[in-house]
Amino acid sequence: MYELFFRNFTKKVPLTQEEEALIKTYLTPKKLRKKQYLLQEGDVCKNIAFIEAGALKAYSVDDTGNEHIIQFGIEGWIISDLYSFLTGEPATYNIDAIEDAELILISKSAHEELLLKIPKYETYTRLNITGAYLAMQKRLTSIISSPLAERYANFTALYPDIVQRVPQHMIASYMGLTPETLSRVRRRISAK
Repeated sequence: MYELFFRNFTKKVPLTQEEEALIKTYLTPKKLRKKQYLLQEGDVCKNIAFIEAGALKAYSVDDTGNEHIIQFGIEGWIISDLYSFLTGEPATYNIDAIEDAELILISKSAHEELLLKIPKYETYTRLNITGAYLAMQKRLTSIISSPLAERYANFTALYPDIVQRVPQHMIASYMGLTPETLSRVRRRISAK
């Protein structure tokens, strides 16, 4: 159950067998069924989730009931409402499973202890947060400055697995588009 987690970890920061064994004592496996919540808006986010198998989405819901997806997560990715996790304030996002999923959870207390006990965990965490920040900055720049067709082409090039596994209306939501607009963009791209 922990294979992908430690494979990804050691790609970024090599671990000894003792360090791996110690970290494993702080991890909690969890399974979600499709459409089952990991986190609901208003609850405090108590865990960071590493995705061993399956797909999840993080999103908010507006006053009219429309979902606004801010993140997808697939195997090897981490998903959480990081603001809520770090501050203890209520979550602004829902996180649920798009597919049946197997997760590895790291609780807030486990996270804090690991930061103190294992410097390599702190390095791993810093690398993940830095990577997430850079991806967010790149996404925001793209939203502000790139034409829709280019944004969709970049999305499909960067995340072909997501395109194959996630319904188009969710991709439209992630891109801030209606499904109809995304459909027109896709038709224009395929006509070229």
